Amino acid sequence: GGSGKSEPSTRSIDAMTTRVRASCWRPTVRKSTLSARVRAQARVVRGPAYVVQDNIDTDQIIPAEYLTLVPTKADEYEKLGSYAMCGLPTALYPEPYVAQGELKTKFPIIIGGRNFGCGSSREHAPIAMGASGTKAVVAESYARIYFRNCVSTGELYPYETPVRLCEEIETGEMVELDMDNDELRVPDKGKVYKLLPLGDAGPVIDAGGLFKYARQTGMIAQS
Repeated sequence: GGSGKSEPSTRSIDAMTTRVRASCWRPTVRKSTLSARVRAQARVVRGPAYVVQDNIDTDQIIPAEYLTLVPTKADEYEKLGSYAMCGLPTALYPEPYVAQGELKTKFPIIIGGRNFGCGSSREHAPIAMGASGTKAVVAESYARIYFRNCVSTGELYPYETPVRLCEEIETGEMVELDMDNDELRVPDKGKVYKLLPLGDAGPVIDAGGLFKYARQTGMIAQS
């Protein structure tokens, strides 16, 4: 409060989210002008992968005790990022996603299994990951609400893979995510994996989330 700017009504956001979500789950490859503008920027993410298995839930992504952090405050947003994925069991994941004492991760891409982001429907999950420096997740499938939250917040790109990459790639392996060609490359192995296109979800994430997309495309008035 106090800014004097009113956000769109919940109903209009629900309507936009419904439209975006409907297209997300049946992707169409439609390049909007907005997306074309963003495509002039770098569309390849390179770096070491962090590999997790099935059913990574939102409590593992960001434990409930950190939900008091307010992402709209810059310092708390950064702090939230430092706790990303800290709920993973250390017995299975001995290397932390964000190193002790650091605010950012060295792993820009997470490779997951099935049902990534299951559990309670907290927007803090993709926000914490985005704050930590996560650029994308490549998983076999997602919990629907988590996928929607990735799109609505614009924090990261949730790509789906038809291949069980969490058994083909190891944590620390260098990978390249090419978002123009919807593929993940593992240069050291000479492997290229085709991913499912993001479809209409892509331009929304490119814009920085649902509010920004709606403003840039004229769905709601510029503030």
